[in-house]
Amino acid sequence: MTIPSQTLQIDIVSDVMCPWCVIGYRQLAAALDATNTPHEIRWHPFELNPDMPPEGQNITEHLAEKYGSTKAQSDANRERLTRMGEELGFTFDYAEDMRMHNTFNVHQLMHWADLQGRKHDLKMAFFAAHFTDGRNLSDNSVLADVADEIGLDKGEALVVLANQRYATEVRSAEEFWMNQGIRGVPAIIFNQHHLVTGAQGVENYTRILEELAETKD
Repeated sequence: MTIPSQTLQIDIVSDVMCPWCVIGYRQLAAALDATNTPHEIRWHPFELNPDMPPEGQNITEHLAEKYGSTKAQSDANRERLTRMGEELGFTFDYAEDMRMHNTFNVHQLMHWADLQGRKHDLKMAFFAAHFTDGRNLSDNSVLADVADEIGLDKGEALVVLANQRYATEVRSAEEFWMNQGIRGVPAIIFNQHHLVTGAQGVENYTRILEELAETKD
């Protein structure tokens, strides 16, 4: 199965605190591989927890407050996500002391990485840092370490975060997508026209890609 060679533009609005964002991306990536679809992915910022304090919050407590989830429901959801992650080659390693964090600085560092052509790589590294390794993404030194681990300049990363160099750009991007009606993530926009929300599954993404290819023929 091969889709025509015209490059598909894919804009993904997401937050690295969102497990369904990494699941959705992995499902989409599998569908893109299966259909040999030429594509360009562009990541855009969204904060699930814009009012989160600097110390973050225990994930079980957070889900209980935000969604009314019981511990049993949270545990069941984590087990489901862990199984889905395994099927897609991603490791979720949930722990009782895992915390949710605000990601405004995460998005600033990704904006900086984008200027060096490394935004996608840093996004993947942050997903793993949070969900697999349980690292504290509220800590600027941790963010700079993650950047360093993919070959970016750690010292410069710390300066970017310390002076909030890209705060205006990130706020502007967040406001743009909110103004487009994006209220939840992942939100995936194909060719700036076709919006798909949530993690749809490999089969559904494959069908979507085939349908998009047919409209080009």
